[in-house]
Amino acid sequence: MRRAALRFCSLNKGLLIPGRRLTQRSQNPEKKGVIHMHEVRDKLREIVGASTNWRDHVKAMEERKLLQSFLAESQKGLPPRRMRDSFIEVLLPLGSQPELREKYLTVQNTIRFGRILEDLDSLGVLICYMHTRIHEAKMSPLSIVTALVDKIDMCKMSLSPEQDIKFSGHVSWVGKTSMEVKMQMFQLHGNEFCPVLDATFVMVARDSENKGPAFVNPLIPESPEEEELFRQGELNKGRRVAFSAKSLLKMAPSAEERTTIHEMFLNTLDPKTVSFQSRVLPPNAVWMENSKLKSLEVCHPQERNIFNRIFGGFLMRKAYELGWATACNFGGSRPFVVAVDDIMFQKPVDVGSLLFLSSQVCFTQDKYIQVRVHSEVASLESKEHMTTNVFHFTFMSEKEVPLVFPRTYGESMLYLDGKRHFNSMSIPVNLRKNYLVEP
Repeated sequence: MRRAALRFCSLNKGLLIPGRRLTQRSQNPEKKGVIHMHEVRDKLREIVGASTNWRDHVKAMEERKLLQSFLAESQKGLPPRRMRDSFIEVLLPLGSQPELREKYLTVQNTIRFGRILEDLDSLGVLICYMHTRIHEAKMSPLSIVTALVDKIDMCKMSLSPEQDIKFSGHVSWVGKTSMEVKMQMFQLHGNEFCPVLDATFVMVARDSENKGPAFVNPLIPESPEEEELFRQGELNKGRRVAFSAKSLLKMAPSAEERTTIHEMFLNTLDPKTVSFQSRVLPPNAVWMENSKLKSLEVCHPQERNIFNRIFGGFLMRKAYELGWATACNFGGSRPFVVAVDDIMFQKPVDVGSLLFLSSQVCFTQDKYIQVRVHSEVASLESKEHMTTNVFHFTFMSEKEVPLVFPRTYGESMLYLDGKRHFNSMSIPVNLRKNYLVEP
C-alpha cells in the first residue's frame, strides 16, 4: 500500500487543479465566494437532512428512507461528471479571525495536526457529494463515508496559527461505488497562498440508510493532467490490494525478516547462561511491552457525524494525539510527526460506545520512532471488543532514542510491520524540525 508520508514536496502547480483554467490561487479567496471551514459541516447536514439536535436524529434518519427511489440501479444510469464539477475552495481564516485560533493552537504556537485531519475528513465528504449531486432531489440519497486516508504529504512550509489557510480539492478517480479525492492545503505568506499539504482520501457511497453500497457517477478526464490523475487512482487501488495480500496477518515473514528477528533474539540472550529463557536487554534498549500508552473515550453525541455515527476525523485526531504522547514519553523529548500511514476505517463507531485506544512503539532507528495505535470499540451493553482502525505514525525526536526489542512472536510481527512502514518512507533523513508538525 502506498506510504502516506508527510514529507517535503514540490507540488505540481496545476496537476491537482482540474482543467488548470478552473481556478487561480487567488490572493483574496473571500472575494471569490470561497466558503469558510465552519460552513462545510453545515452544508453536509443540509445535503443529507441531518438535524443539529440529537433528539431529532431518529426522525431525520426515517425521512432518509424515502430517498431510496432516487438511487441508480446501475452506474450506466448516472450522468458522467468532470473533475471541475466537484472542485471547491474552503477558507480557514486563522489570520483574519483570531478567535478561531485557540481550537487549532498548540502550546508551542503551532497548528494542531489532529484538527487538520478533522477538517480534511469533512471536506472530502462534501467534495464527493458535489460529484454525485442530483439536482431534482433536495437531499442526497447517498450516504458517503470515509473508507481510507491513502496519503498525506507535507510540503516545505511550517504551519503558522496566525495566517489564513485555504483548502481546495476535487474527485480524481471513481470506481463503481468508491471515489478518490485529492485535496490541497495552502497558507497565506505575504500576499500569496503557498502550498503546504497534499492529501488523498478514498470515500465510499452507500444507500440512504447506510446499509449497502450505492453507485456513483462516472468521471470523465478532460486533459492530459486529469488523465494522469485518473491513471494514478487506478494504480493506487492496485497497490493497496498488493500490500494487503503481503500482510503479516496473511503471509509469513520473508527470509531476511526472519533472520532479523533471530539476530535480535540472540542479542538478548544472557551470555552468563546457556538458556533460551534467560533474556537481557542490550545497552540503550527497551522492551517493546514497556512502551505502551492507553486511553479510553466515551463517544458522546457531540462527536457524531451527519449519519449519527462517531465522526472519523475525531477518531483520527484522538489516535494521532495518543501516538504523539507515546513517542514523547518514549523519546524523552518533543517529537515531530514525519509520516502517517494509510488509515483504513474497518468498522463504524456508534454513539454511546466505549472507544479503547492502545498505542506502542514498535520500531526505532536513530531519532525516529514508529508508533502503532490500535483502536477498538465496545458497546455499553456488551463486553465484546471489535477493531475499528489501526494507525501507523512515524515521529522524529530531538535526540537519538533507545532501540526497542520484542520478547514474543506477536511482538516480533509488530516490529517487522513497523519496520516495513518505516522503510517505505520517502522523506530525507536530515529533516529539519521547523518544517514538521506537532499534534
